[in-house]
Amino acid sequence: MALRWSKASAFLLTLSVILLLTQTQSKLLTRCQLAKELLRHDFPRSYLSNWVCLVEAESGRSTSKSMQLPNQSVSYGLFQINSKNWCRKGRRGGICNIKCEEFLNDEISDDSRCAMQIFNRHGFQAWPGWMSKCRGRTLPDVSRC
Repeated sequence: MALRWSKASAFLLTLSVILLLTQTQSKLLTRCQLAKELLRHDFPRSYLSNWVCLVEAESGRSTSKSMQLPNQSVSYGLFQINSKNWCRKGRRGGICNIKCEEFLNDEISDDSRCAMQIFNRHGFQAWPGWMSKCRGRTLPDVSRC
């Protein structure tokens, strides 16, 4: 009996280590961290408050947020980029030619490139969170960041 428990314990320990090692790195950014990251990724300063508001509305500044939508698509990451058109789950694809899961880590270069593609095609109106919480409202003050 003790030998079986040891094998089961070793299996569970190994499984736990594997899960920890393969877990996606994620961050919950502060408002100023987000603003600085966006500037570092060439977001225009003139729209910075809109982008910060969008990210706060869509993901709460979390790089790991994913949300299943009623149409069975999933939105991923800081910008909540949707799998219907922009990326593909489990493989490269969509208009941004990327795996959706790539939007769930704390490296936001790929997220930023895809968000800019979306913006260049549709503007901020592509994001429901921006439409409901930012459009025509007072935007976050990031001038001291």
